[in-house]
Amino acid sequence: MAPRVTIEEKRKRMLEIFHESSQVYTLKELEKIGPKQKGIVSQTVKDVVQALVDDNLCHCEKIGSANYYWSFPSESAIHRKTRKEKLQKEIHTLEHKQAELRAAVEQAQLGREQTEERKGLVEELAEVEAVWAKQREEMKVFGECDPVVMAERKRAAVVAKDAANRWTDNVFIMQAWVRDKFNMDVADFNKHFGVPGDLDNL
Repeated sequence: MAPRVTIEEKRKRMLEIFHESSQVYTLKELEKIGPKQKGIVSQTVKDVVQALVDDNLCHCEKIGSANYYWSFPSESAIHRKTRKEKLQKEIHTLEHKQAELRAAVEQAQLGREQTEERKGLVEELAEVEAVWAKQREEMKVFGECDPVVMAERKRAAVVAKDAANRWTDNVFIMQAWVRDKFNMDVADFNKHFGVPGDLDNL
């Protein structure tokens, strides 16, 4: 039994049909070509093509009663460059936020006993750092990525951003805990522990 083809692999193969031929196709034509050339089940072709259109990796234009689809290699290169630059900016922002939060936690730990809550925060930071480290490593080979892989990189950046926001929320929890435990204003907390006054979610 042949191994099941994943949706990402189907997307990649469909883009290959467009890029290798540089032709414009109707959906019916793709439903015939997909199974023969790339092993894409004809019943799934419509969903695969629509997913590419939704991600701006493929164009769709209605002419008369039919929809026509196309995606040229030159457009793919431009799309890769734009997405790469955007991802680099997101990673830079996340790294800056990470450094601020790490410094805040380290200062908050000085002279205080280790609690389960604080231990959990430190573990959370380690997870965020692991995500960012993975992204930086992946950026080294970004130039070799195709549009399908780039879309996956963007989703990974979103995951890292969500993780950074969770960490920011944890700092807010720590502020509230110190305020209630030691009757310290948030402004004093920020000043004492070096937390930026404009700290907020991304």
